[in-house]
Amino acid sequence: MGAYSYKALNEDGKTVKGILEGDSERHIRAQLRAKKLKPLEVLSSSAESAANSENTGLGGWGRRRAGKLSVRDLSLITRQLASLVRSGLPLDEALQATAKQSQKANVKRVVLQVRTRVLEGFSLAQAMGDNPGAFNDMYRALVRAGEGSGYLSPVLERLADYTQTSQQLQQRIKMAMIYPVVMLMVSIGVIVALMVWVVPKLVKIFEQGGRELPMLTQALIACSEFLQNYGVVLFIAIIAVYFGIQHLLRDPKRLRAWHVMQLKLPVIGELVKQINSSRFAATLSLLSASGVPLLQALNISGQVMTNKVMQEACDSVAAAVREGTSLNRAMENSGAFPPLLVQLVASGETNGTLPQQLDNAARDQERELEMMLGVAMGLLEPATIIFMGGAVCLIVLAILTPIFEMTQMAS
Repeated sequence: MGAYSYKALNEDGKTVKGILEGDSERHIRAQLRAKKLKPLEVLSSSAESAANSENTGLGGWGRRRAGKLSVRDLSLITRQLASLVRSGLPLDEALQATAKQSQKANVKRVVLQVRTRVLEGFSLAQAMGDNPGAFNDMYRALVRAGEGSGYLSPVLERLADYTQTSQQLQQRIKMAMIYPVVMLMVSIGVIVALMVWVVPKLVKIFEQGGRELPMLTQALIACSEFLQNYGVVLFIAIIAVYFGIQHLLRDPKRLRAWHVMQLKLPVIGELVKQINSSRFAATLSLLSASGVPLLQALNISGQVMTNKVMQEACDSVAAAVREGTSLNRAMENSGAFPPLLVQLVASGETNGTLPQQLDNAARDQERELEMMLGVAMGLLEPATIIFMGGAVCLIVLAILTPIFEMTQMAS
């Protein structure tokens, strides 16, 4: 049986969509008629994915995006699947039950696609390989290791914990950024409003006096006129510059140069290093604990890093380990990893507790990351307040100075 998406009309004449399992399109249409639905369109999941990618004109990238799952959805279906497999339910039935429990069409489609491939005789890891946007290399490697060792349920539980922890870390980073970003946007909005609506009304008063205005006031008036005449153009130019930078960063050389610059920036460089090191340690711990060979685990762990320089460092570590160097020595020689992480890896290799020590290192990195985020946000908040206060103070001085001069002349 395969998964089919359908579009049909109900008895009220409204269009409804959904997913059903069947042997053929004809079987699906019969099921729809039995439910008193008039079928309009029935497509197999594979045909629909191909149509989506052709319509977007993005080829493989379109297929990858069509089957992409959020971290939250992936964690949820992984935990549900682990519980069902642990209860002794056959894998195909566990996948079917997981699909039925989901209310999201995309999640249901992906899970049923995997079930179809499993029914065709493929392993779970191989079936997931048809949806790389939903199940990345690390996920499939762990599932493959779990299937090979006969401990699929515990591996899926670890995967669910890992994805949930990753989601929580991302949420903490986003929540830490919300307040200062909102403050900065409000500050810019207040300043623009003063320049566009308040200053022009006061300029008319100054023009009636016919006196030469101070340099600060003249600069304020020039800025106000510029924003009134070219504000929209400036806004469009900023957006164009942003997308232009994004386009330039598609070039691997420019992207690497930008990532090198990131690591050299104060505070930001340490944040980038901590985030990537934490992901590396957590992923390597999970992979090694699940029985994935170290070299393969290192290659996969490097892929979860977002900084190209640190990815290259991980590749050099893998190459050194392949030549016989110990993991901790290779990491130390790369110079890209925090000393605490290297020391814990050395302790784990000596005591034979590498997965546990890597997990401890990941937790330590996360705690240090939270502390650094707190410090960074603590610096950013007063900096935003100072920026807003300074800008408003300059505007007020530029307005009040000629008013004081006019008052003195009148007296």
